[in-house]
Amino acid sequence: MRPILRGARIHTVVDENALATTIAPRLAVLRALAREEHVTRVAELVDLPQPTVSRWLAQLGEELGTPVVRRVGRGVRLTRAGRLLAEAAERSMSALEAGCRRAVEEVDPEHGQVVLGFLHLLGRSVVPEMLREFRERHPHVRFRLVQSSRQHVLDQLTSGEVDLALVGPPPRDVPGLESTPLLEQELVLVVPASHRLAGRGTVRLAELAEEDFVGMEHGFGLRQITDELCAAAGFTPRTAFEGQETETVRGLVAAGLGVALLPHAAPAPVPGLVELPLTPRATRTIGLVWLAGAPLSPAVRAFRAHATSTTRVERSGTPS
Repeated sequence: MRPILRGARIHTVVDENALATTIAPRLAVLRALAREEHVTRVAELVDLPQPTVSRWLAQLGEELGTPVVRRVGRGVRLTRAGRLLAEAAERSMSALEAGCRRAVEEVDPEHGQVVLGFLHLLGRSVVPEMLREFRERHPHVRFRLVQSSRQHVLDQLTSGEVDLALVGPPPRDVPGLESTPLLEQELVLVVPASHRLAGRGTVRLAELAEEDFVGMEHGFGLRQITDELCAAAGFTPRTAFEGQETETVRGLVAAGLGVALLPHAAPAPVPGLVELPLTPRATRTIGLVWLAGAPLSPAVRAFRAHATSTTRVERSGTPS
């Protein structure tokens, strides 16, 4: 504390950092006192000699410039300043205790948390099934699920907001990222039932050069794959509509606004739409991605090991 002169009055200025350092070990005492209002019982609760508790309370009052307790009969009551400080102690100690619990859980593979980022389309069956299988063996692990576009999920992985990312296609040769393929999905041409190609057995991509496409926005893996496949077939797709959800894309196709390249609809094709295999066959790979060399908690490592233990191939909308 140091006095400063303002006009005709002297104000006491408290160095907040020094004060916080001084009172930090005493927060438990003040917190207990707010509940018990009896110094002897508080001393027993915090396992300190009663004179030490009394001295700490007096020192707190001196450092604040106002008493934190007042005697009432054989007990004590907190003053207004004491109540304010006790409320802050309750909040900070509760936050600290919760943080300690989370820290303990992080080093325990059976009680940790996994933050998993993934594409919207995978939330229908792939991710729920993967989590169900994992939770059968690790029932107390908690999950926070983040759904977004491929690029946004990868950005969150790079920034540390998610632990693992399920995206398609997995990034290739990106410094700082490692990945492993998990799932192969067949891509099909989706057209309205009234489309000129609806009765065909297979379709070559080059036949679609003059078609309007309905696709995902840039930043989504399906958009990247569509553009790459069409480029390999010798044309740039004429994208008439863009969306962020595959169900929206299917709805626009059903309305006759274009065609789309999508995974099989699960569990069955949507009424009014026809799914046509492509020749040559087109697929997309879904991979699990993590930061190279980054420390992972035991729970995250356990889930990564579970996810990478099997490779699935999805055909006709059915994972196998």
